[in-house]
Amino acid sequence: MIEPFSFASTPHICFGAGARKRLPELLRAFGQRVLLVSGNHSFDASPYCRELWQQLQQQMEVRRLRVCHEPSPRLVDDAVRQYHAWAPDCVLAIGGGSAVDAGKAIAGLLPSGDSVMDYLEGVGGGKTYQGPSTPLIAVPTTAGTGGETSKNAVLSVIGEQGFKKSFRHELLVARHIVLDPELTLPCPPSVSAACGMDALTQLIESYVSTGASPLTDALALSGLRKVRRSLLRVAEKGSDLSARADMLYASSLSGLTLASAGLGSVHGLASPLGAFFPVPHGVICGTLLAEAVAMNIRVMEQREPENRALSRYAQIGRLLTQHEQADDASARQALCALLRDWKERLNMPRLGTYGIGESDVARIVANSRGNSMQTNPVRLTDEEIGQLLLRVC
Repeated sequence: MIEPFSFASTPHICFGAGARKRLPELLRAFGQRVLLVSGNHSFDASPYCRELWQQLQQQMEVRRLRVCHEPSPRLVDDAVRQYHAWAPDCVLAIGGGSAVDAGKAIAGLLPSGDSVMDYLEGVGGGKTYQGPSTPLIAVPTTAGTGGETSKNAVLSVIGEQGFKKSFRHELLVARHIVLDPELTLPCPPSVSAACGMDALTQLIESYVSTGASPLTDALALSGLRKVRRSLLRVAEKGSDLSARADMLYASSLSGLTLASAGLGSVHGLASPLGAFFPVPHGVICGTLLAEAVAMNIRVMEQREPENRALSRYAQIGRLLTQHEQADDASARQALCALLRDWKERLNMPRLGTYGIGESDVARIVANSRGNSMQTNPVRLTDEEIGQLLLRVC
């Protein structure tokens, strides 16, 4: 028997080179007033985005909000105050994870004019979000977070008292997602590498998660096959449109799997690391992934040898290394070796590069027990989490 499971709501997805050309048609279905939430330099540097911007200005009433860094509650609240009275018919978010998350939160609050701090998990006012939300169309220009397919908008305040928390609700899910790999072509190699490692991490963590289901398993394995073929290619040859398409597909699938299955220790640690230090999220994933997988495997072999995640890590190892006949133990070893090799080839920096040292470990560990750590396949002790961090500092 298949065990009971639930799957998060999924919007209409339009995938393919040139898919962006459908945007005017999709937007007109909602009305004429469009709030464009975009990145700053990346949007303006893209000939495809510039062409689209000109087209939208000719056909609709469009206003633009630029998101230069990871979105903060203040950015969201300022945007809601600025555009609430104008009442756009649709929010169009075009950009990386920051632009998409900002667009998601802004769209959710424009009708009411509420502050996002009323609803932000763990640090907000504890109000229950009831909508309505302005219709959102999400168009990613990077292949990493998969945020376009999820219901949560991640907002950050970075610093000593910082936090990284989600505004989360089914009503925030985009009405349409347009996945056009041509829009990811200008993404530079270092960003492509970090984003790709983020997608890889999400696919692996959701596959071994305690919340995994047959549906998320199928999606995760499909995404991992694309990552195997194209992760290194997008970093080494960014003009390869086929590789760009593979990674955009894998990234969006990772957003679907994480929304329904949950994640693991890498993302548990990414929350305090990204809040306390100015480390890009993809870099955190790329730096931590190999050692986090190795730690999980080692702990399960010692304490929970019957844990189903051990065989799942072996399956991932066989898939990524293409050594289909390897026994489980060998496949897990090969997986750890491959992830370490990819980390080196993609130049993932050590966390010490961002000023993170041994004296910071206890504070990071103490703030790592959020939602993602709850679905890690094995419960790690504080000491084990600390050891993991020290290996990558």
